[in-house]
Amino acid sequence: MLRPDQEMICHWIQPGTRILDLGCGDGSLLRHLMDHHNVEGYGLELDDSKVLSSLKSGINVIQSDLDHGLSDYFDDDSFDYVIMSLTLQAMNFPDQLLEEMLRVGKQGIITFPNFGHWRNRLQLLLGGKMPVTKTLPDTWYNTSNIHLCTVNDFEALCMQKGIRILERTVVDHQHRQPALLKLAPNLLGETAIYRFERLPSHQ
Repeated sequence: MLRPDQEMICHWIQPGTRILDLGCGDGSLLRHLMDHHNVEGYGLELDDSKVLSSLKSGINVIQSDLDHGLSDYFDDDSFDYVIMSLTLQAMNFPDQLLEEMLRVGKQGIITFPNFGHWRNRLQLLLGGKMPVTKTLPDTWYNTSNIHLCTVNDFEALCMQKGIRILERTVVDHQHRQPALLKLAPNLLGETAIYRFERLPSHQ
């Protein structure tokens, strides 16, 4: 069963391509893409039980810590797409991993919780505490999210790194995209989904 953000990712994947899924979990997304888009898929995952689940699903998976980079496993331009869904904010060096994604892949696809959402701002403003929401359900002391960012933060990083954003979808907690949200994505969006590539001058 795919998460809604993973279903959206599938719409951006061309059939017959090579996919790398960073933090692939139990391999559900790769299994779906292999079955329905005829892709060649590989995954990286650190958690023992999730690696085992991926292997049982017939996924080519490598057990690895993403913070150590991808250079030990993959050459430049090895994949058409490198995917990282709801994992960027848990990385120690998200900026470096973004560069690695575009070294080994022609395009990157990322999803992350938008910390700029109005509920997060309101909880900080009125309660003076780190927010707990449906998108960010953990408390500050037991969360794996160590580098939360906003839509504006991510787009500023892309500009700094010479990364061209090809598509952006920002949705609410029900994964809808009402008209008002499109006018103020950083304020009203809870989950952001991006497809991007490196600008030619930065290759």
